[in-house]
Amino acid sequence: MPTVLAILAEGFEELEATAPIDLLRRAGATVTIAALGDGIHVTGRSGLTMHADTTLAALTAAGGALDYDCVFLPGGPGVRLMRADPCVISVIKRHHEAGRWIAAICAAPLVLHDAGILTGRRYTAHFSVADELPAILAKERTITDDRILTSRGAGTAVDFGLLLVEKLFGPEKSLSVAHAICA
Repeated sequence: MPTVLAILAEGFEELEATAPIDLLRRAGATVTIAALGDGIHVTGRSGLTMHADTTLAALTAAGGALDYDCVFLPGGPGVRLMRADPCVISVIKRHHEAGRWIAAICAAPLVLHDAGILTGRRYTAHFSVADELPAILAKERTITDDRILTSRGAGTAVDFGLLLVEKLFGPEKSLSVAHAICA
């Protein structure tokens, strides 16, 4: 089964995290939620606190941060913390170099930009980050460019989750999950 590392920072956008994680787990993916910080409880922008499986620091210390088929970054105000963390940038660069899937929604494509992997690529992001990502295709709900998946924001979180399922499991599984949730 495909494996996914979801990195959550304080202030993450709840819909952008929970919808893709839920859809991936419905499809059968093993999703590991890693908190960016010292503890395993991470509070989103609207006050929902998630219980992570581990911390990113613990994963990287154990050498396990590259053992995933996909790294997933939700957006929200927590993106500023991901951008400031060299470990997150390193994980993104190493996954990209290994040819693995990388998924980012809303403002999280800024982290991919900081890691230097968006140059010459098609991508989308939230309109609020257009000043830093002037090449965004702002009207696209989701975009796949090679192994990089991007999406616009909370309103596209289900579409994005189904895209992740499609890329990791195939279109039939994505259609099956979409049917099950009436999407």
